[in-house]
Amino acid sequence: MLKSKQLIQQFAKEYAKFTPTNFKLQRALVVTKLSRYEFEQLRHPDLSREQLEQKLRDRGTDVEMVLYLHNLHKDFERRIVQSFQDVGCEVKLASRLEFRSSLSKDVMNWADVIVPVGGDGTFLLSAGRASPLFALSQQKTPIVGFNSDPQHSEGRLMLPKHYSENPADAVSRIKSGDFKWMHRSRIRTTLLGINGKIPESTDLFRHTVTKMEQVTTSPEMLDEHMASKYKAKMKRVLPYLALNEVFIGEQLSSRVSHLQLVLNHQDVVNKTKCSGLCVSTGTGSTSWHTSINRITGRDVEDLLRSLPNSNAADVAQLRENVEEIAQRYNQSLLFAADDPRLCYSIREQICVGVWPSPKNFKERDFVQNVFVKSHCIDANLVIDGSISYPFNDGAKALLEVWPEDALLTISLD
Repeated sequence: MLKSKQLIQQFAKEYAKFTPTNFKLQRALVVTKLSRYEFEQLRHPDLSREQLEQKLRDRGTDVEMVLYLHNLHKDFERRIVQSFQDVGCEVKLASRLEFRSSLSKDVMNWADVIVPVGGDGTFLLSAGRASPLFALSQQKTPIVGFNSDPQHSEGRLMLPKHYSENPADAVSRIKSGDFKWMHRSRIRTTLLGINGKIPESTDLFRHTVTKMEQVTTSPEMLDEHMASKYKAKMKRVLPYLALNEVFIGEQLSSRVSHLQLVLNHQDVVNKTKCSGLCVSTGTGSTSWHTSINRITGRDVEDLLRSLPNSNAADVAQLRENVEEIAQRYNQSLLFAADDPRLCYSIREQICVGVWPSPKNFKERDFVQNVFVKSHCIDANLVIDGSISYPFNDGAKALLEVWPEDALLTISLD
């Protein structure tokens, strides 16, 4: 097993193979978020503007704020399009809903760069489509995102917020080549089974149960060792890569998720009952991964009070800095976006009686790959909070990082 430092160095060399050497900015695909007002228009297509706004008011919605944020985003969207046109770029504009269609494959092959405009959700959607597995192409189309509302959105995946004030500066730098390439590791999910069939996926972005278009990936025979180890014959790679995380757990949050994990293809089967499994990349470490594992100043204070010598001078001094201690711990949870390792987190693991098994099974750790077998009743495997596959009793999946799957992004830090 490679040590972490050696693994990172090896992947750095692999990532370099997928860095463009002759990038020219001539065609930009701008993918814009769906504003709340546009979402409401889609939900009520038969209502006039006046009728829609009255319906929202009757419901208690702050219509003026909804319209303000809608107009704010549309104005910013126009500025982005104009900024690219001003440097001689041909621009195509697509909404999040339009970009989810299968036509986006052709558009991606046309574009030199994909430009999500909105927040992290729009970036994740764009990243999901800028996948060699989804597009069935080895072409890597880079992504650079702009936060359309930095006052109300953190936008960690977007360019720094000061570029929202003057996006023309960012576009000018990209056009002149004054930027750095950044590779973000992504999770490849491979389903293991008897016949290689792929379950139907569901689009969670539309807030309704809408089936995704089914992209074809070919089933493959497992080699003899893998087939024997995981009691399967075939494998099928899912066409969607996870930039942030893959989550596996019961749909009903109050129901216990029963899972088996094999880490790094070892011979130990780890059995757990919990509130679900989150497998995160370095990019996702700033998101759900941190939310699951973070501590508060109150946690630190309670821990210090539980010490036998809690009134000692040195402990009292620590208690004066509980917020700083918590902040430093939470910061330590983050890892680099190009780190080839995954970090799995068991949510609220049951630790009584026979659980977990074995007892030394860690609730969080870095790994190179994770095999997961479900013993759940009504569970899902969810990619980046947007694409869901059923993952019930007997379902098996292998989560891992491949260098060629990395997302290519433009950095102006």
